[in-house]
Amino acid sequence: MSNIVDSHRSPYSAFSGPNLGYVMEMYDLFKTDPDAVDPELAELFRNFGAPQIDESGEVAVVAQGSQTDLRKVLAVYSLLEAIRSYGHLAADIYPLNDRPKDTSRLELSYHGLTDSDLVGLPASLFLKNVPPTVENGLDAMNYLKSLYTGSIAYEFSHLIDETERNWIQTKIENGDVQSSLQGDEKKELLERLTKIEGFEKFIHRTFVGAKRFSIEGVDTLVVLIDELVRRSEEAKVQKMLIGMAHRGRLNVLTHNLNKPYEMMFAEFAGVPASPFLPKDGSLEVTRGWFGDVKYHMGALYKGESGLNRFLAYNPSHLEVVNPVITGQTRAAQENTDQPGIPKQDTNAAYAVLVHGDAAFPGQGIVPESFNYSRVRGFRTGGSIHVIANNTIGFTTEYYDSRSTHYASDPAKGFEVPIFHVNADHPEEVLAVAKLAFEYRQKFGKDVLIDLIGYRRYGHNEMDEPLVTNPVMYHEIHKHPTVRQIYGQRLVEQKIMTDEEVQQMDRSVIASMQEAYDRVKEDSADAPKTSNATPEGVLAGLPRDLETGVAEDRLRKMNEDLLTYPSEFTVFSKLDKILKRREEPFNGKGKIDWAHAEQLAFGSILQDGKPIRMSGQDIQRGTFAQRHLVLHDEKTGEEFVPLHHIGGSNASFVAYNSPLTEAGIVGYEFGYNLEEDKTMSIWEAQYGDFSNMAQVMFDQFVSSSFSKWGQQSGLVLLLPHAFEGQGPEHSSARIERYLQLCAENNWTVANISSAANYFHVLRRQSKILGSEAERPLVIATPKSLLRHPLVGADVNDLVEGHFKTVLEQPGTGTKPEKVKKILFASGKVAIDLAEKIKDGEGFDYLHVIRVEQLYPFPSDKIKEILARFPKVKDLVWVQEEPKNMGTWSFAYPYLEELADGKDISYVGRIHRSSPSEGDGASHKVEQNRIIEEALKK
Repeated sequence: MSNIVDSHRSPYSAFSGPNLGYVMEMYDLFKTDPDAVDPELAELFRNFGAPQIDESGEVAVVAQGSQTDLRKVLAVYSLLEAIRSYGHLAADIYPLNDRPKDTSRLELSYHGLTDSDLVGLPASLFLKNVPPTVENGLDAMNYLKSLYTGSIAYEFSHLIDETERNWIQTKIENGDVQSSLQGDEKKELLERLTKIEGFEKFIHRTFVGAKRFSIEGVDTLVVLIDELVRRSEEAKVQKMLIGMAHRGRLNVLTHNLNKPYEMMFAEFAGVPASPFLPKDGSLEVTRGWFGDVKYHMGALYKGESGLNRFLAYNPSHLEVVNPVITGQTRAAQENTDQPGIPKQDTNAAYAVLVHGDAAFPGQGIVPESFNYSRVRGFRTGGSIHVIANNTIGFTTEYYDSRSTHYASDPAKGFEVPIFHVNADHPEEVLAVAKLAFEYRQKFGKDVLIDLIGYRRYGHNEMDEPLVTNPVMYHEIHKHPTVRQIYGQRLVEQKIMTDEEVQQMDRSVIASMQEAYDRVKEDSADAPKTSNATPEGVLAGLPRDLETGVAEDRLRKMNEDLLTYPSEFTVFSKLDKILKRREEPFNGKGKIDWAHAEQLAFGSILQDGKPIRMSGQDIQRGTFAQRHLVLHDEKTGEEFVPLHHIGGSNASFVAYNSPLTEAGIVGYEFGYNLEEDKTMSIWEAQYGDFSNMAQVMFDQFVSSSFSKWGQQSGLVLLLPHAFEGQGPEHSSARIERYLQLCAENNWTVANISSAANYFHVLRRQSKILGSEAERPLVIATPKSLLRHPLVGADVNDLVEGHFKTVLEQPGTGTKPEKVKKILFASGKVAIDLAEKIKDGEGFDYLHVIRVEQLYPFPSDKIKEILARFPKVKDLVWVQEEPKNMGTWSFAYPYLEELADGKDISYVGRIHRSSPSEGDGASHKVEQNRIIEEALKK
């Protein structure tokens, strides 16, 4: 028994006289020995506490002079809880009626009750607001059953917050979730359903065998979104962002985002759709030069009411769009043009996430997204989730697809209310959409609608589902469509005639035929699209973009960063470490990696570019190097120095994230898409942890521009270097990023200089929002974070730009003697530098540090090679195994530059695991690599 019954209907109100006295005695016994009390009564006490007695010495009496049997009253409350908690198991929520209903807990006999027991009780014991037609307890019980076991079913008893539970219960039992449509509104709803179905029928007939991933079976998804649009407009929401898989996407694009029929039909006909784009600018679509299938594409519709609707571009990895959309939503809610934390308005935008019933419990990205939904750096005030429930996944039946009763069950662990609704009942679908929107607005939490329908055809329209799912599909072939069902209902209600219903269908099909005729007439002369990479993309980044910062500006910023409020106590050891950052400005020491980073961040904020950074432990830094957020040693209060630098014109946040890679990378990618002037940065705790986000790199970060025309400037920081810490803490698997390199799609760097890191961050900030914008992947150091050979002088930050290639000081000073040139990237270049020192004894050698791996700096290297005419050997040195790292990527470039010189490799041999498992073995192998590379 739970405490979902409101206090105004306290169970103690059923007792009076001797029965009330008995309850009081049992409560006194319960306080001393709970086990000595009847279990049901003990549960009553646990949930409702002590009976509250008024001045007359009684709780409000049920009926004057009544003496209600204690066990009967307890049984009644057990029945009430069963109806509210388990009514969904007996509800009419499956259109095919192919699942058994469990009514056992709702039977009076289950609780030891009879009809006469309930007839003798007042309806007010069951309901707060008693409808006029309800006269007694039996009527009230039947009324409650009708609410909880109809075509809408509810699961909310798992919510911890009693206020939320009571709010939902009151909404249900007051009748607020019932349809209130009038005659004309019902006609409009039927017309909408006719267009939804007609669109699918027209394509099916006109483009035989074409894949469209039809919505049929969950047609009411479109009217559900329609209702959310209406409610959003009333609430003055500025943007609705929708993420969904491909099933039903074309219908949503057409009817919820107003993409013209002509554009859709042109895409099916294989002719350009652009001539049919609305001339008023209300619809925005993008397309990369390489493109994607039509059911992966998205659009932005700018509504006249001020509500913009966006449907995200999304690959076939169904659920991975969820974090992208929630990241975009957060960006749409935030104002970032002031110093400090961005100002967030959760009513400005919200996300609608449409899931598949097999994917929702099957894909790990779903619980990842729920998990961060109320975390401060990632919350958006609640997403509205919809499972477009076909009750099948491809050919897999539900009992082979999951271990839960419902597809929606994983959401329960995150205290998300769940509303199941029969997709064949459009008016109830509208009512549930309204309830979900109101819940989101009131409580700022995620909410889930399980829209239960079916799939009229196979996984795609060329599949024959009877081969694998014969029982289900024999039922589906006999089952009328929702348009037919609702049309017949309006005929029965005398709202329309059968002929009017049929004429509506004919008119819709005729309008689509007219649209297709226009496509055939107007598209013949339209220019064909090209898959060639645009010249602007091939041009790449601006050459040697100046990124230096004046010394007085750096000096003043450094002072601001080391100034704290008088009442703020920095941890004493940390204070000493941070105070060392004064020394480089006094001619002592070097600016280390983290110091250079913070100065870069400060200068970017002064330039008016916001910064958002997230990842596991990024505030402190995995290697205790960063300290962007300080904590008062006595109070734990946070202080962010970058919020208090002079001249800052933008917001800055650094959020420690949940232990989630895929979800957070997708989130930050989405944030940057929506707010392209913001520098979004994600850092892996260790570089290889990014393995868990590989789908994001493959499907979004590396290829979104080419496929969908979406540019991103996301920055990825991946700690990488071999220091004897074993396979999982050595390699960031940089080869995987290099394998994805093409068409200037992103920059991949392995940097060995704090100054170069400073300049590459500033370069990245300058290209945000421009045609040159692209993601930046940096293999960052670990042991080199404080290495003196990596540190920078103040002047290194004042002048210059990011250098794609660095030449090792002390080598190459006598060009005529140089016979061998080593190429290295990242930490191994510093390992070589430690051995070479000032270069004495290494006249035969020159070392080139390749700081930017892609785009590969062939032109810079060619200029260097031209200075050394007697070089015979070009040697690529790396610490990774030969089948990993940078060697395989760099070799073709070296071959083009070699001009007859020998090319060789020094590093670990081919391995299946990235590194040795112990420090001693690592040290031996690392020394071998360095000695072999330097051998004359």
